[in-house]
Amino acid sequence: MKPIAESELILNSDQSVYHLQLCEGEIANTIITVGDPARVKEVSKHFDKIEVRKQHREFVTHTGYIGKKRITVLSTGIGPDNIDIVLTELDALVNIDLKTRLIKKEKKSLHIIRVGTSGALQANVPVDSFIASSYGLSLDNLLHFYQPKFSKIEINIAKEFSKQVLNTDSKIHPTVIAASKELLNLFVSQQIQTGITVTCPGFYGPQGRVVRNKLAYPNLIDHLNTFQYKRLRITNFEMETSAIYGMARMMGHEAISLNAIVANRVLKEFTKNGNESVQKLILFTLEKIIIH
Repeated sequence: MKPIAESELILNSDQSVYHLQLCEGEIANTIITVGDPARVKEVSKHFDKIEVRKQHREFVTHTGYIGKKRITVLSTGIGPDNIDIVLTELDALVNIDLKTRLIKKEKKSLHIIRVGTSGALQANVPVDSFIASSYGLSLDNLLHFYQPKFSKIEINIAKEFSKQVLNTDSKIHPTVIAASKELLNLFVSQQIQTGITVTCPGFYGPQGRVVRNKLAYPNLIDHLNTFQYKRLRITNFEMETSAIYGMARMMGHEAISLNAIVANRVLKEFTKNGNESVQKLILFTLEKIIIH
C-alpha cells in the first residue's frame, strides 16, 4: 500500500487536516453537523464540558461531553461541495494514519447527524415540524465523481423521479441514498415525520425561486409535490442531505439528516420563530444521542 500523496490529502504543519484544522483525537465518534457556524455554540451550550474549540473559515468545531457521552458539533457551511470537504476530512481523522499517510487496517464508523433547516413540499408538513430524511435525493452532481453502490429501491426511485419530474432532455441525473437504518430507528418517534428529502445545489433557481433569471424547471415545486414512488413522497428539500448520505456510505459511516421545517413552499408559509424550532430540534437530538 502506497502512502497518500501530499497533494491528495493536504495537512497543515501541525498535522491537522487542511480545511477543518483538526488533529487526530479532536473529534468524537458522534458528530452533529450544522450549516451555520453560529449554530455550533447553540448546540455546545448544552455540553457539560468543552475540550476542543477550533475555527477555520466557515468550519467551527466544538468537542465536549454531556455526562459521559462525548459529542462533536461542527459547522459545514452550505452545499454539497462543502460536504465533500467535511466528510472526507472527518474520515481522514479516524481512518488514515496522518503520520504515515497510510489507510488504517481497522476502520472506525462515525455517527453523523445533520441538524438543519428545510422547506416543506407537502401541505401536510407544517411549518415548525421536524422531518427525518429516510432518503436523500440528489439534484447536484457530487456523487457522480465517486462510485457509490446503490440498492435496487434507490435506483428505482431515481429512475421514477426522472420520469415524473425532469424533462426528457434534462442534464440532471438524480441519485438516491437511504439514511442509516440504525440512526433512523433511533430518531423516529411521534415528534418527527419521515420522507424523501431532495438536496439542491443552490437556494434560488435550484429550489424554484424566481428573482431575475428564467428557470429551466419553472414547475419544479409542483412536480416535487406530486412525485410518488409506491408510498414514498418528497417531504422537503435543502442543500446537504444526499451528499452526507452518499459520502458516509462510501466510507462506512452512519448518517441521518434531521430537519426543522421553516417554510412550506406549497402553502407559501414561513415560520414566525425559526430559532425556537431549531432550539427544540437541538434538544430533541441531544436527548436521543445521550440515551443511545
